[in-house]
Amino acid sequence: MNPARESGVALVTGAGKRVGAVIARRLHAAGYDLALHYRRSAGEAEALAAELERQRGGSVLLVQAELAETAHLPGLVSRVLDRYGRLDALVNNASAFYPTPLGEASVAQWNELFASNAQAPFFLAQAAMPALRAARGAIVNLVDIYAERPLAGHPLYCMAKAALLAMTRSLALELAPEVRVNGVAPGAVLWPSDGKSYDDQQALLARTPLGRAGSPDDVAGAVLWLLRDAPFVTGQILHVDGGRTLSV
Repeated sequence: MNPARESGVALVTGAGKRVGAVIARRLHAAGYDLALHYRRSAGEAEALAAELERQRGGSVLLVQAELAETAHLPGLVSRVLDRYGRLDALVNNASAFYPTPLGEASVAQWNELFASNAQAPFFLAQAAMPALRAARGAIVNLVDIYAERPLAGHPLYCMAKAALLAMTRSLALELAPEVRVNGVAPGAVLWPSDGKSYDDQQALLARTPLGRAGSPDDVAGAVLWLLRDAPFVTGQILHVDGGRTLSV
């Protein structure tokens, strides 16, 4: 077992690439030891772990898991505790996202989207609860602007993220006063891997008061602030969207 650094230990799900990897880098730079969860992105996760280990040896644990298999989640938390002896922060970042037009959506799609976006964050938080309470730690859930402003053609994803938003507020009550629970709801930060057309991108940015896309680092900064610098903030959803929620 390695002793934790001063900032503590954070478990970040879906940390192998995209926004999750940027969150991991930001937390690591702030002094956190990390448990980096990945599902299939082994190459990316291993490269990130090696990068961070070069900066500070003994600071990263890689954990592979299928989060939809809820019976495995307590074991995931146990691996973190076996390595570090504590858990101070849980960042529920892992997420599936794809269209499910009404009339074409399947039960399998329902199960997959709810498993990654709502079910896994809940049961992982439940498994981590004793350790987080002992550490007086915090949870940050990656929600989405579409939890409140649904995206056409994506009803199941929007519903699942709305469940995560409600879960964030519910757990803030359930886990108080020992554990704070908040959410970050990004707007246009990274375009989906299947891409939007240039015209679609420009139309979306035209509805954003700041007139531009954000960056994954904007999201990572918000996560770090909620974990480390907001001791009197719980049950809140921080919109990192360039003001887009102000637009009709």
